[in-house]
Amino acid sequence: MIKNYIKIAWRNLVKNKFYSIINIAGLTMGLVIGMLILLWVQDELSFDSFHKNGKNIYRVNSFLGSGTSKRVWDNTQGPVATYALREVPGVKNAVRITSGFNGVFTYKDKLLKEKNTAFTDPSFFKMFDFKLLKGNPDNPFPDNQSVIITQSTSKRYFGDDDPVGKVLQLDHKDNFTVCGVIADFPGNSSINYDMLFPMDIVAKSYNKNDFWKSLDSDWGNFGFTTFFDIKPGMQLKPIGEKLIRIQAKNAPWIKVNVKDNAYQLQPISTIHLYQADGSASGAQTVNIFLLVAVLILLIACINYVNLSTARSIIRAKEVSIRKIVGAKKMQLFGQFIVETLIFFGIALVLAFVLITQLMPSYNDISGKQMHFDLLQAGVWKVVSVTVLGTLLASSIYPALLLSSFEPLKALKGKISLGMGNVAFRKILVTTQFVFSVTLIIVTLVIGKQLKYVREQNPGYDRSQTFAFRLGALQNHIDAVKAELNKEPAINGIAFTDNTLVDNGHTTAGVNWDGKNLNETVIVHHLGVDEKFIPMMKIKLLAGSNFTGVKTDSAHFILNETAVKLTGIKNSLGKRFKLQETEGTIIGVVKDFNTASFKERIEPTIIYYEPKGWQVYVKTTGKNAAKAVAAASRLWNQYNPGFPFEYNFLDDQYAKLYKTDQRTGTLFNIFSTIAIFISCLGLLGLATYTAQIMTKEIGIRKVLGASVTGIVTLISKDFLKLVVIAIAIGSPIAWWAMNKWLQSYVYRIDLSWWIFLAAGALAIGIALITISFQSIKAAMANPVKSLRSE
Repeated sequence: MIKNYIKIAWRNLVKNKFYSIINIAGLTMGLVIGMLILLWVQDELSFDSFHKNGKNIYRVNSFLGSGTSKRVWDNTQGPVATYALREVPGVKNAVRITSGFNGVFTYKDKLLKEKNTAFTDPSFFKMFDFKLLKGNPDNPFPDNQSVIITQSTSKRYFGDDDPVGKVLQLDHKDNFTVCGVIADFPGNSSINYDMLFPMDIVAKSYNKNDFWKSLDSDWGNFGFTTFFDIKPGMQLKPIGEKLIRIQAKNAPWIKVNVKDNAYQLQPISTIHLYQADGSASGAQTVNIFLLVAVLILLIACINYVNLSTARSIIRAKEVSIRKIVGAKKMQLFGQFIVETLIFFGIALVLAFVLITQLMPSYNDISGKQMHFDLLQAGVWKVVSVTVLGTLLASSIYPALLLSSFEPLKALKGKISLGMGNVAFRKILVTTQFVFSVTLIIVTLVIGKQLKYVREQNPGYDRSQTFAFRLGALQNHIDAVKAELNKEPAINGIAFTDNTLVDNGHTTAGVNWDGKNLNETVIVHHLGVDEKFIPMMKIKLLAGSNFTGVKTDSAHFILNETAVKLTGIKNSLGKRFKLQETEGTIIGVVKDFNTASFKERIEPTIIYYEPKGWQVYVKTTGKNAAKAVAAASRLWNQYNPGFPFEYNFLDDQYAKLYKTDQRTGTLFNIFSTIAIFISCLGLLGLATYTAQIMTKEIGIRKVLGASVTGIVTLISKDFLKLVVIAIAIGSPIAWWAMNKWLQSYVYRIDLSWWIFLAAGALAIGIALITISFQSIKAAMANPVKSLRSE
């Protein structure tokens, strides 16, 4: 029986090649995109899920400041972990991680710059399930000259040799012995480093004569990512409240209240998709992509259902004859289910081949390391969910309809699908184009917003400017200035003590006349020389710039937001204190954005620092390569044995939106394919409509109907459905995009022309698709179409 079903199904597939190709192409593309998106979603949801004790591991987030200056960090001070283990019930273990060395490591003839390094506690290898391939997890760092490296790092330096016991030299002076090798961190891990050094190095860097005597007393440095292993069943809120009391006792200058929840614990399983403040920007993107996957699969299903039901009249006599010779309804149902399974089988094989070929490019675009291996259980979860859901959605209704005809009526040619079935098909077409119109609008909005943030003026001139760290050049700043100023390709140079883009330097150590002593205010700070503000074209609203004299060390320039936050009226000449420096305000500059436009402009204090470690070079543009070459020559002169690294500000700025750009690119691709699948279905329906109207078209042409009139006749019903889809899809898209834009502090307006353009595009795409077949039918010779009459 099954063999017979397969044989008949295959004959029908071969006999109707055009419809078979459309169905298989639509299903294949739907399955390919659906599975690719679901693989991406699965990867996003799997972050940090491989830790066996993950349900008890929490990251400690800290809340500091008040009012508009309140900030949320995904890290804490160093003493938090120490005191938690001593005094907080329920904390079984604690791990601190902080940025490590940023320098050049050498081994024999290998010289490599390492930036992705960290200092951590020995408990790192107890709390987390990162596989230590070589080394002792009970004593991972024998001394402060130890380092644990990943497999890939070992390969870069030592090839296939055993790295344990070998010495890596940092910046040609400090030696570190490899004491262990850790497996490369998984791609779905929020923790990912190339080298790990003992936290004791940080602890030993403190001096008893300094303001902060030791690591465990330094409550001012919020530079440590801290994780707790909490006993099962413990309440989290009391742990945070206990930490606040500990802080209040040891650092009373940080003004907090137990009710402020200054410390909150976030499950490690959520830190990839949710920000420290609870915002769900990552989770929102995952939900959007999951919805797109479902929509694309539904569009592919709708194509199959529409074409199957539309052609049911043509197959009515075949079904009726089968019934007359004894076929039961369930047997006919089984026949059409088998037919659908064959379509799906072919589509699935083609989908597997395409996914395998597309996977490298897909990983490049998405920035991931996903694998499509049919031997992996995770892949089959995605495959089974996709295929089973799509198969059920597209097979049952056509099979029921095709097996329900009354044989005598069908053989007499008196059968019709009925108004209900025609209406159902129209609803499906409309639904399909609602999805398509929504995706077109979403694509336009995302593209416009990303263009807006890329081209928005951040408040300074970043064009044709590159920056690099000075290193040993810092000891020869006057020579650097003299040499660079000789280069005709250079328009200006300026020095800072931090990066301009993504400046993370913040402090609560500020004071001014009239400040509420019970409030903690958080500000950014940036040290610059007298050339920086005019060279970067930061607009001075009041007062004056630094002049380059010694007295500038007691002068401050505030941005607009800082002035508003402090509430200092007539700020010029007023007292201001930044950490240990007492001085006066000499200027106010217009707000400039050092972070992405997803974040509000922060209050910023600019102070005078003529010998910063970062230099910015403004080039003429045309001869930028000569300016870089001049800087490179100076670097090699004063920093021999160290690679010269520089970054153009435009590139640094673009990195802020790298994830958004990738998301936008993927969304564009998925939307285009979804629209194409919709058009395939529309093409099939238009072809079918032209086919059953062949004689009517012939008669109309004989009676004098024009090609335009016939094209209009065939197209108007479809275009009505598209217009209805635009009316339904536009408000849905407006609501969805309005929600998405909330994640940007600075964003575009949802202009009416976006919806008009999307509607016009949808109508244009539909018209082109329909016209392709309707023009062909309208231009056919009427003699051929009427010959059978």
